[in-house]
Amino acid sequence: MAKMTKHNASQAMSNGKQKQVVFLDAETMDLPSLNTSSLDDVQNNFDAKITLHQQTQAEDVAERIKNADAVLVNKVVLQAKDLQQASQLRYIGVTATGMNNIDRDYCEQAGITVQNVEGYGTDSVAQHTLTLALNLATNFVAYQRDMRNQAWSSSSHFCLLNHPVVELAGKHAVIVGHGELGKRVEALFKAMGMQVSIAARPGKQDDPRPSLASLLPNADVVSLHCPLTEATDKLINADTLSLMQPTAFLINTARGGLVDEKALYHALKNNQIGGAGLDVLSVEPPPVDHILLKEALPNLLVTPHNAWIGNGARQKLLDSAIDYLSAHLSSFLSAPQG
Repeated sequence: MAKMTKHNASQAMSNGKQKQVVFLDAETMDLPSLNTSSLDDVQNNFDAKITLHQQTQAEDVAERIKNADAVLVNKVVLQAKDLQQASQLRYIGVTATGMNNIDRDYCEQAGITVQNVEGYGTDSVAQHTLTLALNLATNFVAYQRDMRNQAWSSSSHFCLLNHPVVELAGKHAVIVGHGELGKRVEALFKAMGMQVSIAARPGKQDDPRPSLASLLPNADVVSLHCPLTEATDKLINADTLSLMQPTAFLINTARGGLVDEKALYHALKNNQIGGAGLDVLSVEPPPVDHILLKEALPNLLVTPHNAWIGNGARQKLLDSAIDYLSAHLSSFLSAPQG
């Protein structure tokens, strides 16, 4: 990490100075589709100016945050070299759950509060997780393709039996990550009659639950809901994939970095596992020649990181992020000035 410059006294917010709040990637929230009155409340109640940037490129970060007292950000990367230029910055509000795009070590040393929003998209993401699992189990996409190709119209009898369909009832689901979202997915799987096991948290040696490796050989569905950390980076790799049944499905609606994508490609290509449903990739947006996108794999479903975008989920996310920002600004307004 780059050497940190000490934040000086000008870092503290003064009651006599208009607060500068910068949202670096407002486009990710699709604000015109939401009730944004909370943004007006912040500007009116705290004498704050909120500057909305729809997108921010890496080379523009330092310039845009250098006079900011608070920053709102979804996926823009905030590195130490850019944060060092923001001598007034005391707060970063992440409009997401994951915070792996923030240099939190620097922020801790510099006295910058980093606040994410948890639980805002629980129902939306859980619904999407179930959608991916059901689509894989029913071979939904393949049957839709057959319909477009008029295969049903030319069938010799009343239905098509071209692709196998799996009943998830009675199958074994393994969930990695048992926070609010993991618990919601567990409830949905159980409602379908599935047996559910919760894997121990990766990297936690004192977790009494069974390890992921011990659960994989008997798993029919593996669903990832854990954060991306050093312990979970490429959690699903050639070794773990080799433990899975050739009929098993992998679902990832968490972070793309949890999966070694090259290893997954080979596992899918060689029918080493039954299929995968992904809402996230390691690079987003992905390049056109991404290894999982460059050819049409019949046992792979990929959606464009949109499990969280339900209108209700985004409204809750915005409201929660602004509530946290307001609480932060309030704490400075009420703090003794000296």
